[in-house]
Amino acid sequence: MGKIHLIPYQIEEIQDTATDIPEGVSMIQAPYAWEEAEKGHGNVVAIIDTGCQVDHPDLKERIIDGRNFTSDYSGDKDNYDDNNGHGTHVAGTIAASSNQEEGISGVAPNAKLLILKVLSEDGSGDYQWIIDGINYAVNWEGPNGEKVRVISMSLGGPEDVPELYKSVKKAVDSGIPVVCAAGNEGDGRPVTDEFAYPGAYNEVTQVGAINFDKKIAPFSNTNDEIDLVAPGVKILSTYTDSKYARLSGTSMATPHISGALALVINIAEKQFDRRLSETELYAQLVRRTVPLGYPKSAEGNGLIALAILEQFEQLFQTFNRHYASN
Repeated sequence: MGKIHLIPYQIEEIQDTATDIPEGVSMIQAPYAWEEAEKGHGNVVAIIDTGCQVDHPDLKERIIDGRNFTSDYSGDKDNYDDNNGHGTHVAGTIAASSNQEEGISGVAPNAKLLILKVLSEDGSGDYQWIIDGINYAVNWEGPNGEKVRVISMSLGGPEDVPELYKSVKKAVDSGIPVVCAAGNEGDGRPVTDEFAYPGAYNEVTQVGAINFDKKIAPFSNTNDEIDLVAPGVKILSTYTDSKYARLSGTSMATPHISGALALVINIAEKQFDRRLSETELYAQLVRRTVPLGYPKSAEGNGLIALAILEQFEQLFQTFNRHYASN
């Protein structure tokens, strides 16, 4: 079946320290949803990537379990440490949390992370490693009966592999949203299509990238399966050697959505008082988007904005009170 690779990404800057809430986390309005969503508490997000620095100060309390599917570390299944940097960066955007004076917060800082290392140090891996990782995430059960609620994949390739599609569909059919990067082969023109798999599968939530000016990143793939966009340019997050880094790519946009789902799950399932299906969770996610004025092939439903429904409801209640008093 050949090889699959990390979505190409750009390292903009590496720094020793970082504090406060990264711009991307603020831009999608995650902090406004933290109280109602309990910061994602009770949800496990499976990160299928290059592993994670398991003792990073901002991540060590978030990791619930992990497994190595690659030949790195002599194939030691229990060593899922990150020897690339990409997976640690993705993990921080989803769920970094720090009790120290220094450190950053991810989108869902109370969520737990299942680290599945399916890519080697050079950022590539066998398709079978990816497939095994997805299947493992679907069947995984934590020490207290926890199950994976979201799968995050910032990887892809040009090849539509039937076995990969089958594993993705199994996850979605099991009720787990699968969030995938759109890819970085974009040419800056929404009228031309660029596809990377598994992102281009209809069943997944495919994420494109914007910058902090809410403009589509020129590298972001465009196609008719884009679902929504998130910040993906100069994104600050955790990095190996207990450091922090700013990276750019649709790989960086994707974990914003994976973390957002951990928040949306708690908000929506509290409202409905039951577990929601993958289709229902997707509907709840896209309800919290704002169109940016680009073609659907570039932005899908638009930018994730977690507080948009709450702001609308407040305006609606204010209007009703004003109308009732007149």
